[in-house]
Amino acid sequence: MSDVDGADAAGADAEAPAEWEAVFWDIGGVILELESVQSAHASFVEGLVDEHGLELAVSDAVERWRSAVGDHFRERDGTEFRSAREGYATGVEELVGDDLSRAEWEPAFEDQVESSIEPIDGAPETIEALAERDLHVGVISDVDDDAGKGMLETFGVREHFDSITTSEEVGRTKPDPAMFETALEKADVAPERSLMIGDRYDHDVRGADEMGMHGVAFGADDGPAVAYRIERIEEILEIVDGEGDG
Repeated sequence: MSDVDGADAAGADAEAPAEWEAVFWDIGGVILELESVQSAHASFVEGLVDEHGLELAVSDAVERWRSAVGDHFRERDGTEFRSAREGYATGVEELVGDDLSRAEWEPAFEDQVESSIEPIDGAPETIEALAERDLHVGVISDVDDDAGKGMLETFGVREHFDSITTSEEVGRTKPDPAMFETALEKADVAPERSLMIGDRYDHDVRGADEMGMHGVAFGADDGPAVAYRIERIEEILEIVDGEGDG
């Protein structure tokens, strides 16, 4: 049996179509290795501690940074978009005060992230392989627009995407229907012929399922909305090629 496990899902209740029209990707946790981002942020914070002579252990400074950034997102109303770059500014202010301008710290932050982030194993190659097939390859991700596109550029895959839909563009975050509706409209594809790969059940998989799309869980929790579960990102090719169990 293939490693691609199909759920007995009511979620996509419908059977797999004879031919897929689109594959949509989340970025964080699906294309982008999240631990590499956390490492980049920790290195940036360590630089702040050293440069400004903060009387904090680096581990404590990182914890304060993450708490401030987390609070920034927790304060949002429902699925409204809140900019990550504004959250990072909040984190910097928490550590060094408001005298440090964004022009002074942001270039170093961006350089650290760009030089440190890594893709999920097999993701760039799989995206390139999908782009060679006769289907729409898109992104639906809760990221700032420039940051999301920059990550795809860093990994050398942006040119392989036919559409990129971000929360900053839409003004909402998943699982808001507006995110999926916008992406489907751009692609001009039927939701029932579309796959959505995500690492979060409620946001990515169930959100897609509620729009009639087929949710592909990559590290996401189990649930009735999971149409397919993959352990390696390359397994999405088996689904597209009709080799996975649906």
